[in-house]
Amino acid sequence: MARARTNGIELEYEVTGNPADPPVVLVMGLGAQLIVWDDEFVLGLARRGHFVVRFDNRDVGLSTHFDGVAAPPVAELFARRLKGEPLGAPYTLSDMAADTAGLLDHLEIPSAHVVGASMGGMIAQTLAIEQPRRVRSLTSIMSSTGNPALPPAKPEAMARLNLAAPTERAAYIEHSLATQRIMAGNGFPFDEERVRRQAERGYDRAFYPQGFARQIAAIMASGSRREALEAVRLPTLVVHGLEDPLVPVEGGLDTHEAVPGSELLLIDGMGHSLPRGVWPTVIDAIQKHVARAT
Repeated sequence: MARARTNGIELEYEVTGNPADPPVVLVMGLGAQLIVWDDEFVLGLARRGHFVVRFDNRDVGLSTHFDGVAAPPVAELFARRLKGEPLGAPYTLSDMAADTAGLLDHLEIPSAHVVGASMGGMIAQTLAIEQPRRVRSLTSIMSSTGNPALPPAKPEAMARLNLAAPTERAAYIEHSLATQRIMAGNGFPFDEERVRRQAERGYDRAFYPQGFARQIAAIMASGSRREALEAVRLPTLVVHGLEDPLVPVEGGLDTHEAVPGSELLLIDGMGHSLPRGVWPTVIDAIQKHVARAT
């Protein structure tokens, strides 16, 4: 683990692999630490000849926390958006994309293959739109364009977003298990041991639920990228699960339709998660995508 000063904040990051190999930057999603990119998944990419960079986004994990900058509760954020009221977002996806570019500066990497999951896909898309020279290729996983016409999350998934995370360790771990069960699709076995171990590791590493609402506010305040994505001329791969309850597959389809020449990989039985069973498929797809772009 290491820290980078960039864009007025500090980012905790980790690198894996040979620096001479093509760089692949992994951008994680809402409220998720860099360790949610599973160590074995990262090693799988590195063994295929990639220099892998993963990091904690601002307001999560060991990166800078925006303490003292309050954001409304999640339910109130959705109510404000429906009413067209200000969201009080202290930062946007553009700021988070600039963080990613700043990390590349710190690592002296002029451009990289950028892979984002969920909110991380939105950040990766924003980087491709705003700083295309920093992006060799874009991979958007279980993400969306922000198009307000798209179907919303399923009620059971939305309900989990509105639940505050318990602060006591054992209760938090059970809360995480329940959430991941709802987010997972039916096509792959639910690995309770792995999910529990990841929740325990995340709690012990950096339990910080306060950033969750601010990151949601950043997503909402950033609006739709649909029109801007139509101007993207970068090699783009869109990956989505057909059983995603949080970001329905229409979000991936809309991304694919927006970006000219993009490739689409739909995975039957995959929900809003990356279970071990999809790793070979996703790693193969990223490897081929990077090779074509290179």
